[in-house]
Amino acid sequence: MGEASIPVDLANPGQVFACLGFVEAADVLHGEARGGFDWRDDVRFRLESTGGESPVVRVLRFLEEAEVVSLVPSGSNNRTEKWRVDTVSIESRAFPFGDPQSPATLPARLQDPAGKSIMIDYWGEETQRTRRDNVKFWAGSGGYPGVGLVRDALNLVRGRTADHVSDPFSLTAEQGSSFRFDWRRDYVPIDSGFSPNAHDSVTMQGYPIVELMAAIGVTHARPLRPLQRDKLNYSYGVAGVSDTDLYDLMFLRATLGSLHPLFPGMPFRRFNMHLNWPGQEGQARCITNVIEETLSS
Repeated sequence: MGEASIPVDLANPGQVFACLGFVEAADVLHGEARGGFDWRDDVRFRLESTGGESPVVRVLRFLEEAEVVSLVPSGSNNRTEKWRVDTVSIESRAFPFGDPQSPATLPARLQDPAGKSIMIDYWGEETQRTRRDNVKFWAGSGGYPGVGLVRDALNLVRGRTADHVSDPFSLTAEQGSSFRFDWRRDYVPIDSGFSPNAHDSVTMQGYPIVELMAAIGVTHARPLRPLQRDKLNYSYGVAGVSDTDLYDLMFLRATLGSLHPLFPGMPFRRFNMHLNWPGQEGQARCITNVIEETLSS
């Protein structure tokens, strides 16, 4: 088995979601991927997959080589060439949700020269039908699509991942827009006292690996929004490990949206994240505060 571990801040939701994304991607690229959070000393995320290669190395190489296309159901008029992203038509029955009203939420497919592909489509979740929150924190100014954000983030990491194998979440880049999963980039102007967007000399530093891998991570798992009317509060759980025990993907996915350990003896921690509106209410949201919850025995 290939094994790896990376540092993670459990109070950074984007990093937690991105850890799941690494397992999701490693499962596609290598197979039989497992993982878990180890907080016995310094907090790290451990993962393994088949083969002798580090799953982190393999996933980062995929990001280096991958291109992104948008997907549409047969007969759709939605396209993303306007944003320099090719559009590929697939059978309607294979499309994950109904044809959207605009191309902003078309699914993204990352694919490498070897034919490996990974889907990102969480933002198109039909919440009323599936009863899952789409955790879409970005608004998409001017209809800017999710596939455009994926393409932009890929461009920011190319040629740089090899220097960040031991700590991929530390890779920074000037990033004008993102999925808003990593709170280190975001701000609420009324709280900050000014808006960097109003100053040409200021460009926010983002974390494109976190954003990409978090988007992959929440495609099959979601944090919990306890009150459906409250769009500014979520909870997420993390599964701890000890010794050599790691968890299959199904357990990691389920734990993210759980209020309690999945089974007796599972080390488990739960966090509550608060968001706010950086601009107009009802549009983009950004994470402003994360608090670890005290679990009742």
